[in-house]
Amino acid sequence: MHGPDTRHTAAPAQPGQKRAIWSWALYDAGNSAFATIVIAGFFPICFKTLWNGDADAALSTARLGIANTIGACVLVCIAPVLGACADTARTRKPMLGIFTLIGIAASMSLALVPRDNWAAAAAVYIAGLVGFSGGMVFYDSLLPGLAPRQLLDRVSALGYSLGYISGGVLLAGCVLLTLNPHYFGLGSETAVRTVFVLTALWWLFFSLPLFRHVPEPHNEHTQPLGRSIQKSLRELILTLKAVRAHRQIWLFLLAYWCYIDGVHTVIRMAVDYGMALGFASSDLIVALLITQFIGFPCALLFGWLGTHWDTKKALLLAIGAYCVIVLWGMRMQNMREFFLLAGLVGVFQGGIQALSRSFFARMIPTEQSGQFFGFFNMVGKWAAILGPALMGLVTLATGNHRIGIASLLVFFVAGALLLLRVKPAE
Repeated sequence: MHGPDTRHTAAPAQPGQKRAIWSWALYDAGNSAFATIVIAGFFPICFKTLWNGDADAALSTARLGIANTIGACVLVCIAPVLGACADTARTRKPMLGIFTLIGIAASMSLALVPRDNWAAAAAVYIAGLVGFSGGMVFYDSLLPGLAPRQLLDRVSALGYSLGYISGGVLLAGCVLLTLNPHYFGLGSETAVRTVFVLTALWWLFFSLPLFRHVPEPHNEHTQPLGRSIQKSLRELILTLKAVRAHRQIWLFLLAYWCYIDGVHTVIRMAVDYGMALGFASSDLIVALLITQFIGFPCALLFGWLGTHWDTKKALLLAIGAYCVIVLWGMRMQNMREFFLLAGLVGVFQGGIQALSRSFFARMIPTEQSGQFFGFFNMVGKWAAILGPALMGLVTLATGNHRIGIASLLVFFVAGALLLLRVKPAE
């Protein structure tokens, strides 16, 4: 737990610690390229236009939602086990490396999926989601040991802000490539497929500093990996009991489970929703670019707010903004409104994720951070099961994408009501 009067008096980070912090944050610059280019941008476009052929728009939306749900289900099953394993076997960095390579390989493989084969595209995409999200269990679990707890808001926000600027820079290059493929001697389809390869290489490059400069957290109870995997099955039950024993942590996780569901669904389904309304894919990618570059300074701003104002109040502000986004998105009529909504998402998207991570990191026992963050990531991925599936199935059942997006409002309202009851000082 943290005392309210210690949040503004943290000692500055030492030089070696600064290098570790920046190396840790640069990983966010790498894997955010996958989140931006693949998950939020080009995969939804290619899935609807390249791999779904002449399928009805509502059907392709449902397929995309189900693909996201299946990927989330896999993570729900393995996230807490991976977290417990990391805490007992000192394998956070090696396991992060394995999942990073899975995500990188999946991104490259998307360039090879043939036309009109939506099932193969979905399968490769699911593998990429597992690599991306599975790695986050180990990446997040490194955070508590990087800096004093009073600095965690800023460190977490630094990672998200670098992710935004990095994803934005690569996205700008990909937009240039796909809108003007003849400049590079490529055909239109080849240029789009090249985007997935560039994303994989970008992720690989920015991952390297973490594996070189971020230390593996020390654990006196190190044991062989095989034995730790067996023990992790028992640790899962103990983790659940430990979380339940901390009422405020449990209450926060319930709130997080609700509101982050809506956030993830907006990220993964916004471009598909825009295409269903008849907006050009090139305009939608430009809107995503707006989100990235606005998100960079705003993620830093929310890190400052968490330190100098109040983390809980900043989270409630972001949740309220997402309620406005959903209501406005349900009624919007033109691309100008979509651009404005993209900017509004950029203001709050990074902040709500960064502060949720640092808020949780400050509440949990540091020596069990991998175990608790495994559960934290499991909750986040379980939330991602409901949103995309609900939006896709509601859209398919009603034939109306606007009703589908409106269904997300329930998650933000429920999350806000639960978060109001959280008292972190306890």
